[in-house]
Amino acid sequence: MNQYWSARARALTPYVPGEQPRDRKFIKLNTNENPYPPSPMALAAIREAACDTLRLYPDPDCTTLRELLGATYGLKPSRVFVGNGSDEVLAMCFQAFFDPDRPILFADITYSFYPVYADLYGLTYREVPLDEHFALPLEPFLEPNGGVVIANPNAPTGRELSLCGIRAILEANPGAVVVVDEAYVDFGAHSAVELIDRYPNLVVVQTMSKSRSLAGLRVGFAMGNEELIAALNCVKNSFNSYTLDRLALAGAEGALRDRDYLRATSMKIQNTRECTAAHLKKLGFVVTDSAANFLFVSHPDVPAKELLDGLRQRGILVRWWDKPRIRDYLRITVGTDQEMQALCVAMAELVGEK
Repeated sequence: MNQYWSARARALTPYVPGEQPRDRKFIKLNTNENPYPPSPMALAAIREAACDTLRLYPDPDCTTLRELLGATYGLKPSRVFVGNGSDEVLAMCFQAFFDPDRPILFADITYSFYPVYADLYGLTYREVPLDEHFALPLEPFLEPNGGVVIANPNAPTGRELSLCGIRAILEANPGAVVVVDEAYVDFGAHSAVELIDRYPNLVVVQTMSKSRSLAGLRVGFAMGNEELIAALNCVKNSFNSYTLDRLALAGAEGALRDRDYLRATSMKIQNTRECTAAHLKKLGFVVTDSAANFLFVSHPDVPAKELLDGLRQRGILVRWWDKPRIRDYLRITVGTDQEMQALCVAMAELVGEK
């Protein structure tokens, strides 16, 4: 069947995305999508851009979007790189900054695309075990290495590494790039963007899929010094110069102009997260501290797979991995108050039945 595949393709184990159901309607808490719609300014900008100019290629340099991102984060546009979702941006980081003969480091429990990228590009890597509370130990990242990738807040645990910890890793690795993946940073964590001026080896990657509700547009971006951004542009322009289409550019620009909407929806999600965590704890669940738009939970008496199946039967999707150390945990996206109330009712039924 795969006789025409390359040896590299045959050896890959691809990333498995969360289920996107089509056969029935679910309360969908499995893919960390924002439960609230995009900013009205973003939607208006997309409608305006849906015109006859779609016959023309978009700006390959994403000039206006990079200018807006620079203004938002206090950086020159030359320190901003834009790509087709943060997954593509991360993939380009693995190509631009890491070499096969120098192993890179990331956590053993983290975003599962990292080992996929490493295998795709023939990179060697070492997975650093999180501690028993799913905290990231600093010491292994202070040893010589070929690069570091940190999801902060981490996925799927939701735990945050302090800026002090990130500074320690940056200072211990002056000859290697440290990539901080901040997909969920707007839900209560502290961004490392403020460290870019001090550390030339830092790249911060963010997305508009989560806090800005634009998962369907695919817009991600990286921030770092000009030399690092130039490397990303070199990779991009060796692969696909037109990474973002006109509608994605317009929607992203509109979302960036509506800072009040971002603050309001992010705060709603944080409040709902804390209320849900408190309710689940009353039901006997163990809930890790989360700075993201999801919760990582387990129950001492009911297996996670049993909870997963029971929730699905009740029309609620969550995420579960059959992997060591986390097979007793579920990752639950924070939805609306009504959706999380339905989740808690279902969880109470499942725990009560046990």
